[in-house]
Amino acid sequence: MNFAEYEEKEKARIERNLAYMEAGVDFVDLKMAYIDEGVKIGKGTKIYPCVVIEGDVTIGENCTVGQNTRIKDSHIGHDTIVQSSVILESKIGNGTTVGPFAYIRPNCDIGDGCRVGDFVEIKNSKLSDGAKASHLTYVGDSDVGERVNLGCGVVFVNYDGSKKYRSVVEDGAFIGCNANLISPVRVGKDAYVAAGSTITTDVPEGALYVARAKGKSLEGWVKRRGILKK
Repeated sequence: MNFAEYEEKEKARIERNLAYMEAGVDFVDLKMAYIDEGVKIGKGTKIYPCVVIEGDVTIGENCTVGQNTRIKDSHIGHDTIVQSSVILESKIGNGTTVGPFAYIRPNCDIGDGCRVGDFVEIKNSKLSDGAKASHLTYVGDSDVGERVNLGCGVVFVNYDGSKKYRSVVEDGAFIGCNANLISPVRVGKDAYVAAGSTITTDVPEGALYVARAKGKSLEGWVKRRGILKK
């Protein structure tokens, strides 16, 4: 691309952004949004700087698309907030919050009123309405029911080195922090998984699943080892 072609391309980009603005889209910086032709954005939506929206994208009304967000070939519902995140080939519902620093990989379906927080990665999975993964969690090849809470550090262990497996977490279940779900497993409706557990078998509806080694303290160990700090 030569300079003349670049200038023409930039002129067309700004004209598109002006057209969006005239249709009711709010830009923090009109010159710092990169939106492909054919993207649909509802009125009342606010676009922050350094946003890239490409391919077949629909964004609903009264959304917020925060700085440094990339959205490609995806559908975003109404009243949804996306902060500094990447969304690829997926669907996000109404009134959902994504980010900051979330990664929604292809073939994800995130429902209404969901929370996908910081450093959460979701791949080829469904989060039903009201489900929450607030931080530091990986959901791969899984179906998560309504109102499920995934604690900090939850990992769906979906790959054994040769094949990938799918897990299910049913409505209302609570998965404690630092839990590993070794796919394929099913966690029943309203079940609880204690923090720090590794799940290798199905969890019945309404049950509490605990899988931890018994801890103990070895008194005087530091002194015997001669590693006391002065």
